[in-house]
Amino acid sequence: MRARIKDGPVRAWRSGCVLFAISAVAVAQSSAAPASSCQRLILEGQVSTGQQWRSAIGQGWVFRVQPIPASPSGYTGWDLVVDREPPAGYPDALLLATLPYDSINEREIGTTFGLRAQDAIGWNPRTFRFLTDPRQFRDAQQWLLEFERNGSAQRPNGQRENSRSGTADLARLLALQEEASSGEFRILDARIVPGIADPKPYAQAWALAGSRMQHEVEPVTPGQANAQGKLVWMRFSLTLWLPARWRLPAGLPAVRIGCPA
Repeated sequence: MRARIKDGPVRAWRSGCVLFAISAVAVAQSSAAPASSCQRLILEGQVSTGQQWRSAIGQGWVFRVQPIPASPSGYTGWDLVVDREPPAGYPDALLLATLPYDSINEREIGTTFGLRAQDAIGWNPRTFRFLTDPRQFRDAQQWLLEFERNGSAQRPNGQRENSRSGTADLARLLALQEEASSGEFRILDARIVPGIADPKPYAQAWALAGSRMQHEVEPVTPGQANAQGKLVWMRFSLTLWLPARWRLPAGLPAVRIGCPA
């Protein structure tokens, strides 16, 4: 997966293209009529630092809870990923359908963007969307890559503005939200080394929620505590709402239910 900038305050959150994406996707999702019926699949798993959890979910798709790549900043945690088997590469089908791009996002459970370990587990549950049509997935990958290459123009004063081609690519991506499937990721238990920094203003509620949820605190040797802490282990429940005619792998039970709005 391509490296992403994670240091400092949430700069990308304030950028014009991301704000446009947030507002546009809210309109698209609120105006889209939900499908009448879905298959609800519930899975449970656990994962430790540096390890991956994966499950085939049918029709050539795989769900992964994937370690955040190692970095000099020492981030820990996991990305939620929906990809083809074999992998189709960056960007994956969950990243494409879950905005905002290149910013703090529910698809990443980690000590990034100023979050401490206790804040990351307190942001719970996480909700997301993901593509399930292989053709749409291939098209959306190209649109996002084009948007990243050409979608924003740098002004002399350092600000950024959307180019015509970038706006068109983003509009195509937003249109796919109407057909994307929904998911929820809930942390049931966790082991962490708490960060010693104060919570960021945007993480105050998650910090409070994290103190109330089930978790264990790992001991740390004197002098080795740091600002962000560490995510050591988590046990989780994953819920996916898949299309009504989805072909699940043998042994994975699903319940026919109305699709979430």
